Order: sequence, then C-alpha cells, then structure tokens
Amino acid sequence: MRLHCLQHVPFENEAYIGIWAKENGHAVTRTLLYKGEEPPLLGSFEWLIVLGGPMGVYDEAEYSWLVEEKKFIKKAIATGKIVLGLCLGAQLISSVMGGKVAKNEHKEIGWFPITLTEEAKKSPIFSALPESFTAFEWHGDTFEIPPRGRKIASGEACHNQAFVISRAIGLQFHLEYTKESVELLIKNCGGDLTSGPYTQDASEIRSKIGLFDEANRTMGLLLNAMEAEYGKKPD
Repeated sequence: MRLHCLQHVPFENEAYIGIWAKENGHAVTRTLLYKGEEPPLLGSFEWLIVLGGPMGVYDEAEYSWLVEEKKFIKKAIATGKIVLGLCLGAQLISSVMGGKVAKNEHKEIGWFPITLTEEAKKSPIFSALPESFTAFEWHGDTFEIPPRGRKIASGEACHNQAFVISRAIGLQFHLEYTKESVELLIKNCGGDLTSGPYTQDASEIRSKIGLFDEANRTMGLLLNAMEAEYGKKPD
C-alpha cells in the first residue's frame, strides 16, 4: 500500500505513522508544500495523509500553495481516496467539504482527554479504539463538522475533535506525535505557550512523556482498523 503525505512545515512530519507504515510494509512519499512542490497524480497512492502546521486554512495570502492543496484534497475525497487529516489537515478537509474553520474560544495545547461519540461506537473503524483516551493537542482554530459528516469525538476545550465524511477522517488531536515531534514544536512554535486554561507549559508537557507510547498505540489501532475496513489494495 502507498501512503502520501502533504507536509506543511519541515518540523511537522508523519512521525509514528511512518513507523507503522514501515512495520507493515507500506511505502510513504511526501509533497513538501513549503518548498513549492506540487502534489502527485492521484493514481500514485492509496492513502492521503494531510499533516498539521501552524498556519490557518484561511492564510492563502501568505501561503499561496493552500489554494491548490485544497483543490487536491477535495478531488482526492471525491474520487474515493482514503484521506486522514491531522489538526490543520482535519481543518482543511472540513473546509473543502463545506464546514467552517474559525478561532476556538481557547487555545488547546498539551495533553487532554478525548471522548468518542455514540456514532463512533457504531463505526467499524473507531469502535476499535478505547471510548476515551488522552491525546496531544496544539491548536487555536476549530472546525465545524462538515455537512453530511459524522461527529466522532469531542473534548472539553474544543467540542469538535474528530469526524468522518465519505472515506475521509479528520482528527483535531495528535496521536502520531513522538517525543521528538513535540520537542520540535516547542522549539519552533514555543511562542504559542502563553497562559490559558487549556495551555500547558513545556515542563508539564515533557513531564507526561509516558503518554507518547499510549497515544502511538491508539494511533496504531486506528490505522489497523482503517486498513482492515478499507483494504490494502488500490481502489
């Protein structure tokens, strides 16, 4: 199976998803959008992974490649590709499918509980996950559940945490991050760590180092369930 990642910044990559892919014999390729690279032909991959990033879906004036990226994501969904969006990636999916993306009431940075909805428990993919788990968050925006989408998970600071539409999944939270991922975020986006009711500081984030293994295991459950449901072969 072939996975392709849309990467928005050099310090935010597929992390544990790459480890899972290697362990399961899957190939991973990337489009480095921040370097001006163009997405590949749709026939060159089975899964599209839309990664996170510090920009917003509305920042086309500063990041002109967002315009073409949105068209590419929408086309991938329309043609039945399996699409997984993480944080900014989920917001992009929501946006191209008719949902609104706006500032959340609070920034959410650090480790927070996620609860699956009743809809999730009926899903052959999300029923493989625990009903509640701890995930890493680093975002200031939030997405609407797009029309015809199904809400899959919620949280306290940010109510919309995951959705499914067609064969696309959007996760506001991060289960793919590793210790290295978060250190890079602290280094490159440390200015976001201002005081707030849902903003943990760097020392608190680092103190919960054991949660990375738990989060990665949960991501593995999700990826395994996606593979089992959607199959390993191209459409």
